[in-house]
Amino acid sequence: MFVKTNVQQDVDVTVVGAGPVGLVLAAELALSGASVQVIERRAEPDEGMKAGAINVPTAEALDRRGLLPAAERVQREMLERVGSFARVADDERPGDGRRARVPRFTGHFAGMVLDAGLVDWSDPGLAAHTAVDGARMVPQRELEELLAGHVARLGVPVRRGVEVTALEDTGDGVLVGTIAGTVRTGWLVGCDGGRSTVRRLAGIDFPGTDAELTGFLAVADIADPEKLADGWAWSPRGAYRYGPQPGRVVTVEFDGVHAGLPHAERRSRMTPVTLEEVQTSLRRVSGTDVTLTALRGAATSWSDNARQAATYRSGRVLLAGDAAHVHSPFGGQGLNLGVGDAMNLGWKLGAVVAGWAPEGLLDSYDAERRPLGAWVLDWTRAQVGVMRGDAKSAALREVVADLLSTRDGTTYAVKQISGVTQRLDLPGDHPLVGRFVPDLWLRDGSRLVDHGHDGGFLLLDRTPDGAFARLAGAWGGRVSSVTDEHAEPVGVLVRPDGVVAWASDTAGTAAVGDLEAVLRRWAGVPSSVPERKPVG
Repeated sequence: MFVKTNVQQDVDVTVVGAGPVGLVLAAELALSGASVQVIERRAEPDEGMKAGAINVPTAEALDRRGLLPAAERVQREMLERVGSFARVADDERPGDGRRARVPRFTGHFAGMVLDAGLVDWSDPGLAAHTAVDGARMVPQRELEELLAGHVARLGVPVRRGVEVTALEDTGDGVLVGTIAGTVRTGWLVGCDGGRSTVRRLAGIDFPGTDAELTGFLAVADIADPEKLADGWAWSPRGAYRYGPQPGRVVTVEFDGVHAGLPHAERRSRMTPVTLEEVQTSLRRVSGTDVTLTALRGAATSWSDNARQAATYRSGRVLLAGDAAHVHSPFGGQGLNLGVGDAMNLGWKLGAVVAGWAPEGLLDSYDAERRPLGAWVLDWTRAQVGVMRGDAKSAALREVVADLLSTRDGTTYAVKQISGVTQRLDLPGDHPLVGRFVPDLWLRDGSRLVDHGHDGGFLLLDRTPDGAFARLAGAWGGRVSSVTDEHAEPVGVLVRPDGVVAWASDTAGTAAVGDLEAVLRRWAGVPSSVPERKPVG
């Protein structure tokens, strides 16, 4: 029953869920000037083991908000912790003032670790995104701590121990029932995980494929680790991995998820994983009597349940992260996909709240993010198909392993996992349009993104007379312009989510006209009349 008493003060946006996705979204909204609060059912941060690293778009999202140094500190600490810090060779130290390269992370496909030595690191897609190499090994727990500090500095309240029990979209806002009373908010965004209460209460369908496997992830004290193989190992019951840090174990069992029960029904989301569960699973898949004596921190369980919300928006209720899509963790895509959702939605919803963009701008959120979500679901499904313990999957695994032993095959997989191939379907012929902005170095040794930590649009102008920047001045504080010496590309417009909305290799009247059209599409009506002096 919905309770409308004790209604709290209105806020523009309420974000449900204080994980990385909810925190990124809240920060982006705050940067846009919206009043926002985060509510979270857990009284304390989740200590369970989850994602162990981030991809390039996520690291670059941190970079665009001035958080790269903090992320780099986390990576240095993690490398020291696992004892795999690698010194930089002299021939890898750039001589132009840019950051030196650091150990490269490749990931794995279906448990087959990708050899960094086989990767063509000169590939244009990889070579254009190296500035964040020192900030990729950022585990989810450390990322949450970093983001919590970020939202605190922005003044965003995070209210823990508050669980959503009901919601009502009134057309001009949303009434949110919680155990503490009722909140009236302009917009509600569910970032509350795969079993999203917000999604369920909003009546949004969640179609997809059912789970076939059960997985566990833990760091444990092991009495006899010599009984385990290093790296990934397969058996008729499933697969497991021991490493790369001491005590870290991952198990995968293709058991129909314990007598056919869907993963969501097998355990309550509040039920902790026990030492006995992890040990039993590890013994089954390894075929040994290995003994675990203690868990270091909370272990986690997961499945390959793969689903995508029928819509990412229903009226004034929206979904992001696992609330919009779930899948197995193979390839480390889930956290990164969710952060991408938050970055895409944050500036758009902030623009609608601020009043300089029509509500229809939100339609582009589902249109742009849905294809990426569908790709991730299929990317993880493919890995499950390769990892099964049956003879057909084993034969397929041999074929894939052969492909991944080649330079082209490994480079392809690393590019997909790292996220550098992601592209949105935006209008424009320039090859940069729709892609995340690459490392664009300026004459003063800085990069373009170093000038855009405030969350707005960012324009690079390399025209001789500053024609692009002069035009963009009509959009006031929404667009920050950076001028530089002439080079190609001559002009680049970057949206707040890091996506290139427009780029040109030429100056002139036509280029200025194209830029104005793109600015009007994404940055709204100008606050003053654009200056249109003759160009070129």
